[in-house]
This record gives sequence, structure tokens and C-alpha cells, in this order.
Amino acid sequence: MVPLSAVIITLDEEQNLPGALASVRFCDEVLVVDWGSSDRTRDIAHGAGARVVRGGPWPGFVAGRNAALDLAGHDWVLALDADERVTPLLRDEIQAERAAGFRHAGYRVPRVAWYLGRWIRGTDWYPDPQLRLFDRRRGRWHGSLIHESVRVQGSVGRLRSDMEHLSYADVSHHMRVIDSYTTLWARQAFEEGRRAWTLEPLAASLWAFFRNLVIRHGFLLGETGLTVSTLNAYYTYAKLAKLQELALRTAPPP
Repeated sequence: MVPLSAVIITLDEEQNLPGALASVRFCDEVLVVDWGSSDRTRDIAHGAGARVVRGGPWPGFVAGRNAALDLAGHDWVLALDADERVTPLLRDEIQAERAAGFRHAGYRVPRVAWYLGRWIRGTDWYPDPQLRLFDRRRGRWHGSLIHESVRVQGSVGRLRSDMEHLSYADVSHHMRVIDSYTTLWARQAFEEGRRAWTLEPLAASLWAFFRNLVIRHGFLLGETGLTVSTLNAYYTYAKLAKLQELALRTAPPP
């Protein structure tokens, strides 16, 4: 077996962390890099046998994830968050790839979200492939203010089994995250020179709703699918409206 480190970054994750730690016991090392938790996160990690490192002031997601990557004891890493779980089927796939010596520089894993009492296998949320298993000598985290991801030099394989994601506690939590993420998206897009034309928020959000509900089979998920499709459309409208707002703020007064 190729040695493998599971790498988890945390901040006040005492509720979610036990499940994540239990799901990666098959790894040779479980590393938890904690960025200033005030709850029992570090105690829980220690109790589960993880190697725990205390980070300094939060440097942002990309820098924080890469710092944790550098602290791993092995070059092959499985990166996950405290609210994610490696299923037994995914574990078996990873073990088979380890036994074969890993035939790619990295692997994408489909991710399924738990939301409003069910797994969301539809809408833009699924299969949501995430590159989380990779050789750190050939891969790093990249991104800016939002939506960081791993890029590797070399071929990328795909695993079939899901990683589980315990996404939002409820609709209110979902709305708070939307407000935060759309603000970050708009700022990043504005700094990169992106602008939204007059009717783009409306047109893009209508298309997002239709795509999520119909094309990506959100209707098969019943009321939950309708909620996800509507909030995905709202996310689209909000981020573009905030982008327009930034452009208006820079205009001189009449």
C-alpha cells in the first residue's frame, strides 16, 4: 500500500469532526490542522488518535489548505472537511488504487450533499466532482476569495463512489452562506474585470432555475428539489446583482 495521509482543517467543528475522523481510520495518518477553535475540536481529534497541529491566524482557505498539505507525513493525501465523510464504498476504491500504486496524479470524487432530510442526487449539486485524493508533489490548492480547488500536474482519474457532505443545517443557514459567498464572488469577479449587463441577473437566474429543476432533475427530489433549485437561482441572481452594485459604487455622482 502506498502511504496515505488524511488531512482535515478545522475551526469549531466539535459536532461534525467525529464522523469525519471515523471515516478515514484506514489512512496511515490522520492530520487535523486547527485554526483557532474555541470548542472541543482539538480534544476530539486527539482522542481519536489524530495528529493535531494548531495553526496561527486564519490565512484564508487556499493558504490554510496548502499549509496543512505541507504538514502531512506522506506525499499522497486525502483532503476533506469536517462535514464530509468517506463512505465504505469510496474507502474500498481508494484502497484498491493504493494497492495498484496510484495510476494517476490525482482523483476526482463525486460528492453528495445531505440537505433537508435527504441526499441530493440531482440539481447542480450532484455529482459535484471534487479532486481530493492526490500526490502533493504534483498538486496544490488554487483559487482566490471563493471556490478553491486542487490542480495537479499529470493525469486525473475518477472514482465512482460518493463522498458524503453534510451541507447546511437548515434553510436559514443556507441563506447566510449564500449571502457570504455571493459577496465574495462579486468582489473577486469585479477585481478580475468582470461586469454584468443590465438584465443578466434575471436571465441567468431564470436559466439556473430551469437547469436545476428540469434538466438536472431537481423535480425528482420533490419539495426539496424545488427548494434547492430556487435557492441556486437566487444565488445566481444575488451574485450578479452584487457585481452590478460594485460597478455602480465606482461611478461618480450625478
